[in-house]
Amino acid sequence: MKTRDKILLSSLALFNTDGEPNVTAVDIANELDISPGNLYYHFHGKDEIIPELYAAFELELIDILSAPLQKNLGAQDTWFYLYIVFEHIFNHRYLYRNLNDILQRYPQIAKKFSKLLELKVQAARAVTLELRSQNFLDLDDLQLERLCDNIAMSLTFWLNYTHLRGRNISNEMMIHQGVFQIMSLVTEHLRPEYRYFYDECCALFEALAQSET
Repeated sequence: MKTRDKILLSSLALFNTDGEPNVTAVDIANELDISPGNLYYHFHGKDEIIPELYAAFELELIDILSAPLQKNLGAQDTWFYLYIVFEHIFNHRYLYRNLNDILQRYPQIAKKFSKLLELKVQAARAVTLELRSQNFLDLDDLQLERLCDNIAMSLTFWLNYTHLRGRNISNEMMIHQGVFQIMSLVTEHLRPEYRYFYDECCALFEALAQSET
């Protein structure tokens, strides 16, 4: 692996573990056991590392969020799909846990992130429209738009909420918790004959939670 790629991977790991504001370029160099000069040969400090990390994150998330726009997802696919979305966000949690500060410091990222938010809404809309067309959900257009906004909001702020609650759970369980939260948002719109689907989601989540103890 090239030194440049190693720097990006180590930066991502340190940002996720220690928090981006607490990590310096020297810390990254020390983690890799290279000189600060070697690091600066590739990146002139964190100000060049963060936009590049964001570009890679954005590229993959756009691909994930575009999936339901290109192919219809059934109800049984929803949990797995949402897990993939949450997992990718979790793998770049430094961004979401310090979102406002990063967006203020990097206006070029802020502009791109705004478009990413809209894509989250579009992906949620594609899934809920498909479920409505299958008579799985019973909701009008206004309710659908509100639900999509709430889903996008949960995707964006779930990490901070979980962190503030101080819940001591594994990373995998944290992701499942985010998925379950969104499935719970959909519950009130399930047709009665499909209520069993949410009951199955509850049983799955409870089984996963029990495995933590």
